[in-house]
Amino acid sequence: MAEKGNFLQDQDVLDFNRDIEQYHLGPLWNAIPDLMKHQPEPHAKAYLWKYSLLKKKLMEATQIFTPDRGGERRAIYLQNPGLNYRKPWGWASTTQTLYAAVQLILPGETAPSHRHVQNALRFVMEGEGAYTIVQGERIFMERGDFLTTPNGLWHGHGHPGSEPMIWMDCLDIPTVYFLGGTFFEPYPERLQDPEVPDNYSAQRYEGGMVRPVSDRYPKKAPLAAYKWKRTHEALEGLSRFEPDPYDGYAVEYINPSNGETACPTIASWMQKLPKGFHTKAHRHTHASIYHVFEGSGYTIINGVRFDWEKGDFFVVPNWAWHEHVAEEDSYLFSTNDLPILEKFGLEQEQALETNNGYQTITGEFKPVLG
Repeated sequence: MAEKGNFLQDQDVLDFNRDIEQYHLGPLWNAIPDLMKHQPEPHAKAYLWKYSLLKKKLMEATQIFTPDRGGERRAIYLQNPGLNYRKPWGWASTTQTLYAAVQLILPGETAPSHRHVQNALRFVMEGEGAYTIVQGERIFMERGDFLTTPNGLWHGHGHPGSEPMIWMDCLDIPTVYFLGGTFFEPYPERLQDPEVPDNYSAQRYEGGMVRPVSDRYPKKAPLAAYKWKRTHEALEGLSRFEPDPYDGYAVEYINPSNGETACPTIASWMQKLPKGFHTKAHRHTHASIYHVFEGSGYTIINGVRFDWEKGDFFVVPNWAWHEHVAEEDSYLFSTNDLPILEKFGLEQEQALETNNGYQTITGEFKPVLG
């Protein structure tokens, strides 16, 4: 017999485990070390995608894919290398819970309206002249705008302008897929027609967070677009005070009718990191996807340095130590699964207490340039 505590290797235990497998049963005594870890061990990896490569591949995609070929969207998603590419679990996943992609629409193109149970949002990275139409509201997009499309709302895109437009998409596709709740429906006609004046909700909220009285009762998406000008003004206002040691100057996009996140399952932030600012290291159970809207610098994730510049994307997995360093004034847009973790009561955060709160750099990430 094996020593006490090492009984999992006893022959009678191994024989019994094999026996019950034929009945589609499993031994908890074997599974519990993997099922109930002492702390999170994410499958997703820290990773960084260069914008130069993403834009190059998007432009190449225009030669092989057009909306007229019957596809829904010209989008390339960010596949996390730590998650499974081919089997359903982990496929099309940027983190274990969220999907992110870059999408390109050319002048004269339309992307058909549809709706689905997944929550969606987008952040405009480059270009002008295109619009999204959500529940009959046509919203013309500008660089730096944040837009949200909670689940169940019709939405499509059109581009009557003159420049290509690129934006970031983020959806809770992996979460919904894993929970088995996926539904999708194409719009009966190709693109929904406008039902209210253009940029209707943004005009209703020209007073900022002074909301219309009719919105004092919760609505799913009372404000469809959050303009960069107002976000920038909010960050500049915060900049008069001391920055948060872990996040610098950061604001969160919220639903003005209920005070919760603008997208029910995905939180979205914009951070300003002044030149030379070095945040302290911390970790938390929610995972984050970052897009460098402006600036340059680097982020240290579990001891590895990730250098970034304007346009790049990078992932901070759940429960990974991370800190940011800005080499010039920088603005980081990010999405995370904090609302999901909070709904399950799983959110925890920890500050690094050694080395004055800073990590020791043990390696440097080398991006794929293409």
